[in-house]
Amino acid sequence: MDFQEIVEGFGKVVDAAGVIAIVLGALAAVVFAIGGMAQRKQNVYGRFRRFLGRSILLGLELLVAADIIRTVAVTPSLDSVAVLAVIVVIRTFLSWSLELEITGRWPWQKAPASETAEASA
Repeated sequence: MDFQEIVEGFGKVVDAAGVIAIVLGALAAVVFAIGGMAQRKQNVYGRFRRFLGRSILLGLELLVAADIIRTVAVTPSLDSVAVLAVIVVIRTFLSWSLELEITGRWPWQKAPASETAEASA
C-alpha cells in the first residue's frame, strides 16, 4: 500500500464522517423536536433549526477537509485544484449562510456579551 492509497482512504473516512455527522445530527434534531413538542416546550422549531444547522455545518466542514485531503495529496493537478476551489467557495458560502441563519450574525461578528456569559456558564 503506497502513500496515495493511504491518503485516499483517509479522505474517504473523513468524507464518511461528514455524511454521518449530517445524518445523525438530522435524526437527533428530529428526535429532540418530537420530544419537545410532546412536552409542549416553547420555541421547538427554533431549537430544531439551530441543532440541524449546527449538524450541517459540522458535516460541511468535514466534507471540505476530505476534499482538500484528496485533491491536494492524491491528485494535485491544476484542474483538480480549480474544482476544489469552486467546491470550497460554495461550501464556505453555505456555511456562512447557515451561521447567519442560526445565530443571526456573520461568523466574524462578535457575540453579544449576554450570549458569551451564557455559553461559559
